[in-house]
Amino acid sequence: MNTKFYVDLEDLYGAHNYHPLDVVITKGKGVWVWDVNNQKYLDFLSAYSAVNQGHCHPTIVKALKNQAEKLTLTSRAFRNDQWPMLAKELSDLTGFDMVLPMNSGAEAVETALKAARMWGYQNKRIPENQAEIIVCSNNFHGRTITIISFTSEDLYKKDFGPFTPGFKMIPFGDIEAFEKAITPNTAAFLVEPIQAEAGIIMPPDGYLKDVKEVCESNNVLMIADEIQTGLGRTGKLFACEHEGVRPDVLIIGKSLGGGCYAVSAVLARREVLGLFTPGSHGSTFGANPLACAAAREALKVTKEEKMIENSAELGDYFINKLKTIKSRHIQEVRGKGLLIGIELKPEAGGARRFCEALEQEGLLCKETHENVIRFAPPLIIKKKELDWSFKRIKKVFKDLK
Repeated sequence: MNTKFYVDLEDLYGAHNYHPLDVVITKGKGVWVWDVNNQKYLDFLSAYSAVNQGHCHPTIVKALKNQAEKLTLTSRAFRNDQWPMLAKELSDLTGFDMVLPMNSGAEAVETALKAARMWGYQNKRIPENQAEIIVCSNNFHGRTITIISFTSEDLYKKDFGPFTPGFKMIPFGDIEAFEKAITPNTAAFLVEPIQAEAGIIMPPDGYLKDVKEVCESNNVLMIADEIQTGLGRTGKLFACEHEGVRPDVLIIGKSLGGGCYAVSAVLARREVLGLFTPGSHGSTFGANPLACAAAREALKVTKEEKMIENSAELGDYFINKLKTIKSRHIQEVRGKGLLIGIELKPEAGGARRFCEALEQEGLLCKETHENVIRFAPPLIIKKKELDWSFKRIKKVFKDLK
């Protein structure tokens, strides 16, 4: 059965809420994947940074198999021996007091929002149902009804109203706008250190440090969504560390499961997460032993195999190489670590045709917001593989008129 068979089958029976490239992947190992026609590709997207450790990392897969043979799910009605170990390891790694586990990134964002509101009412004494959370324009935190209620992307909101109140939007990177938006009812500020989905949008230097200072001065929680930027993607354990900033609440997911299992978490001080009581929040699959076993091994190999250091070193190397490409199509190359975007000029004809051309050259990536090509290879990638990729990227920019 060839590519067309699977594409037609998906188009017939699957809801059309994605627009994938027509490559049907059947196997992956490290930075490489193979399609149903046995064509080999270098994965330059890493499942939107969920596969930082590479496809089917052998020790993560081994941990998953071992756990699957013993115990997969207990629900939170009972305890299991993997969740407490993951909670401690995350606390030791990050310095946060408590961890609340979920499954998807969007679930973790929803959890952080609930925690912030609860803290606002119980600690800051905001009048009931009056809590405000400030967000940034062009944000991407997920696609639940509440999360799309504070998106600035019309496509994400069309035909899904009415929306959840309690959110105030300001421009990303504008510290003065943030200060002006704060009121006595402001509980938290939710921000991505780098806006990945928006097109690898970088904040001004010092922005995160200024945000943290404003939050502290106004008794407002700083919530950092590091679902995509965290766990080494930008060359630090967390992107906030580039400015020496520790948020009050940290959201992680994606590569926490090592590309093998969905697992996310919210980390915070005890005064925030300690407010939850039995029944106030939950998830049947949250903290399941299978996910926790995968996450524990994913954290271990990320550290032991120096993936964070590799991201920092090779990210700088690759960004500098990309900046040498001379093309009338390129507006800007930007990024940090191995989270990189090439913004095209409006007259370039959109980023998708470049991604389709790169697919034909054996390189898989994806467009974002029409005019940006996003590059985010697994953090285990080697210099020779980046050089291989660069030749093909350079060729596509030369060939496409």
